[in-house]
Amino acid sequence: MARSESVRFGIIGCAKIARKFCRAIYLAPNATLVALSSRSISKAREFKSVNNLPDTVAIYGDYESVLNDSCVDAVYIPLPTSLHLKWSVAAAEKKKHVLLEKPVALSVDEFDVILEACAANGVQFMDCTMWMHHPRTEKMKEIISDPSRFGDVKMVHSTFTFLVDSHFLQDNIRVKSNLDSLGCLGDVGWYSIRSILWAYNYRSPKTVIANPNPIFNESGVPLSCGACITWEDGNQGTFHCSFLAHFTMTLGITGTRGTIHLNDFALPFEEASSFFSLATDCGFPDLPTHWKSLPSKHVVNTDLPQEARLIAEFSKLVTNIEDNGGKPEKEWPDITRKTQLVLDAVLASIRNDCTPIHITGWDKY
Repeated sequence: MARSESVRFGIIGCAKIARKFCRAIYLAPNATLVALSSRSISKAREFKSVNNLPDTVAIYGDYESVLNDSCVDAVYIPLPTSLHLKWSVAAAEKKKHVLLEKPVALSVDEFDVILEACAANGVQFMDCTMWMHHPRTEKMKEIISDPSRFGDVKMVHSTFTFLVDSHFLQDNIRVKSNLDSLGCLGDVGWYSIRSILWAYNYRSPKTVIANPNPIFNESGVPLSCGACITWEDGNQGTFHCSFLAHFTMTLGITGTRGTIHLNDFALPFEEASSFFSLATDCGFPDLPTHWKSLPSKHVVNTDLPQEARLIAEFSKLVTNIEDNGGKPEKEWPDITRKTQLVLDAVLASIRNDCTPIHITGWDKY
């Protein structure tokens, strides 16, 4: 396929989050936006105007046209979750690389169909869990992977909540059973589940047990829930996600020799600079009136926001395929599948009166 030096993106769907990714594509050094589509040409024109996109960006009033555009190398898909299977498979069959919003599917069975289509057509897949691409995440992984500094990870807890209004609860896509039936679990619980798996280096959990008394709307969409993920060795990860509580985005990782805390794990307080606290070998003095040592603050700077770094990483993988004859990288799709597998188990536990669900099929790919 004849291509410019930058990976050329098309956007399928003018969702609010797409505005952020338009900016990210322009900030990334190896990507450019060439096309976007909506269900109506008028909405596509409005999106282009509001976001001050250049005249060179083609606009379409249907999704198929982006897939048929020979100038498009890769597509970003921010559609409702119920549409991910159809349009991800359609994109892969048109040889377009797939950058897909989370949650990636309504079930791991659906996602496996997407993966099979991407594999059959030699295209790269990646989900849009942006915080994974921040250099702070890399720095924290370096610390928790060092036994001499952090010991062994024993417990992880994550909370991601935000308080919505009555309009959201009535009209937002994320509470519509026919569009995004996973509700808060898919929207913000996805981040917490990923953070737990990330901290444990994606080792296979043994069981998932949902917390009792989850809250649903009248359509059966979860508005508030949580779970405990357990490993064979007794290690645990717990999380809570909700549309009904104050904006909170915490992550705590506890090892045998250290603890990491941060209050903005999915979206840093500031784009250019972020931080986390690290406590190592802490304890009480002989007279327990204070801490013997205090946590330290670790600042991590970045030249690009995390969403632009995601675009840059994805574009690098696409370029390796298109220009160098490389094969799609499998690590990112595998991480996505494992996240979806745990999400499915949480939902299964909720539907079965919060009984333990055993994890199977962990290393399918």
